Formats: sequence, structure tokens, C-alpha cells
Amino acid sequence: MKKVVVGLSGGVDSSVAALLLKKKGYEVIGLFMNNWDNSNINTNKCSWVEDSIYAMLVSQKLRIPFQVVEMKKEYKKYIINYMFNGYRYGTTPNPDILCNREIKFNIFLKKAIDLGADFIATGHYVNKQIIIKNNKIIYRLFIGKDSNKDQSYFLCQLSQYQLKKSLFPLGPFTKNQVRKIAEKNKLCNAYKKDSQGLCFVGKINLSKFLQQEILPKKGEIININSKSSIYNKKKFFLFKIEELFFLSKKKKYKKSDGKLIGYHQGAPFFTKGQRKGISLGGYKKALFVIEKDIKKNIIYTGMGRNHPGLYKKSLFIKEKNIHWIRDDLALLDGNKMEVFCRIRYRQPLQKAFLYKIKNGMFIEFERMQCAINEGQFAAWYIDNELIGSGVIS
Repeated sequence: MKKVVVGLSGGVDSSVAALLLKKKGYEVIGLFMNNWDNSNINTNKCSWVEDSIYAMLVSQKLRIPFQVVEMKKEYKKYIINYMFNGYRYGTTPNPDILCNREIKFNIFLKKAIDLGADFIATGHYVNKQIIIKNNKIIYRLFIGKDSNKDQSYFLCQLSQYQLKKSLFPLGPFTKNQVRKIAEKNKLCNAYKKDSQGLCFVGKINLSKFLQQEILPKKGEIININSKSSIYNKKKFFLFKIEELFFLSKKKKYKKSDGKLIGYHQGAPFFTKGQRKGISLGGYKKALFVIEKDIKKNIIYTGMGRNHPGLYKKSLFIKEKNIHWIRDDLALLDGNKMEVFCRIRYRQPLQKAFLYKIKNGMFIEFERMQCAINEGQFAAWYIDNELIGSGVIS
């Protein structure tokens, strides 16, 4: 009988994952990860204590061993510090993706193996398949059946070994089916609300959260007119790579390019595409952050969702930040590949081409993309299979 350790969060998804695995005959152990005490910063009633009680009650119902594992030090080191450093230096980190790579499918996986487990399992809505290619086993990761709940994007940094050791029982189900399974089996959290916000931390006021380590500092808000000459520069290119460099380049604004319209409390607290938090009214259209200058502590804004400063058609990923789930499909220098791509969770897949060069890779989209943020992850797919990802430079 294979032994599997399930990461029980207290929610319905991981609980049903444990239930399904037990019914299949696995020896199931439930572990709750205590990664963060959110009592001081989270306004939600739900805390890690409440979640751990739900996880314990489900374990009792399923008659499986249950344990709480302390991982606060590791979570602070790999996730919280990563967040603070990202915002401090002007990028937009994605803690959920890093949490999966470093915490759930790395440190947690090692703890499970120490307990004699053959696998770990989570409540992610994805599907795993195995193929044999050139006498080698390859693990494939696919979008889940419930396209509205598909969480493949959050697993875009997993390795072949991590996939080998992981089970995803909810891949063939929709969220509604999962809740019905929980209700039928009388699980106490069948209709418990889904957790929201930051992985293991919950829903937070990001600005207040960051101010624990990043001090507020008054800075200027400069508004750039959508008809500015900055956006009318036409260029002709001899080579495709020259064009991609130009299309993916970050626009460098100067104060003289726009008009001073107000002040903010710190450029690190903002991200490209952000509307809330600018706190300036009286304009015909909403103001959006189109760029920020961390060194000079300036926020550049544009009026309206169609402002040209919000859009780019290409992005670049440095060589060291390219990750292939399918190593056998990795691009060689000078080659290109047609894929589907997304740059944020829940974004519909976008048609794009990958262009591999010596020091990295370009992604060129068929359509202009809104708010491409440095530090976020781009994930690419062939049909419904996730094959790779990278940190946007």
C-alpha cells in the first residue's frame, strides 16, 4: 500500500483530495503547515488556528493520522523576504508560485519523505500524466477539468522530480463536484469559503503589510498624456531580434514628459496596472499606474484602461530565469516555438511565440498585453499542457 501525505489546509479541496486517495486504497496522513501567524495583520476572522481545527476535524472524520508541522522560519526566509525584496527594488513578486516551488513541493515534500511517504498530494485543480519518450519517463502537467479553477499557473516552476512525487486527485473534477463529494461524505468544511489573498497569509492590505519593513516616503505622481510623443516613435528593423528588444523594452519616463497631479507615500507600494490606492479623484477616467521610478520615488500614471503606457507586445526572460517542466521540449538558441501563454492567474491563454537567444528568451504575443510586470511569471503551454515558465525581466 503506497503512503501519501496530504497537505491539509482546512479547506474543502485538500480535504476531498485526502478522501479520494483513501478511497483508492492509499495509506493517507494529513499534515497542516503552520507557516504564518496572521493574527496581527489579517482582518479576516479566519486564522491559522481555525484552519488547523478544520484540518484536524476532517482527519478525525477520515480516520487518518494528523499532525501540525511548524515551518514559519522557512516561510519567512523563502517567501516573506522574497516579497519585501521584490517590492523594495521595484519588481512585482508572485509569492504563490514561489510558495509552491520552495515550501509545498520542496520543504514539505522532504518532511513527507522523512515520514516514509511515497507521494505528497494537494488540492490543486490540475492533471498529471506520464509518458515514455526515448526510454525515459516524462511527467506532464495539464490544465484541470474546471477551467475556472485551473491552478496550473501556480505550479509553473515545478520540476520533473516534484511532479513525480506529487498527486493531484482533483484534476478530473469541478469545484461544484468537489463540494458535493464533501457534502455527501459529511465533511465539516463542505461549504467553507475558499481562502483568498496571499498564500498562507490570507487577504491583506498589501501597502500596510509592506510597511512592516519598507518605510513610507512622500513622492510625486506624474500623469502622462495618452497622446504624448513618447508613444509615436516609429522604428524600422533589419532583424526580428532588434524588433523584439524594442517591443519588450521598459519605457523610461521623465518628469518633464507629464504633469504633476499629486503625491503618494512610496513607489515600492505600487505596481504597474494598479488603479486602487492612487487616491486621486475628479478625472473623466480612472488613473492607472503605468510605470514607477524606485530610485527617484516617482509614480507615472495614465488616464483610462486603454492608455498606451499600459500595453506591450513582447517581454524578455533572462537565461537564468527560464524553467522548463518539459526539458525534452526546451528551445535551442536561434529557434522559435508557437505556444499559448499567460502572465497572470486566471488570464485566458494568449497566442504567442517564444524566441530563444543566447542570453535569454523573448515572448511575443499575438495581441498587446496589459500591465506586464517585472518579477511576475510568464507560463507557456502547448494546447492544455504546461511546459515551462520564467520570471519577466
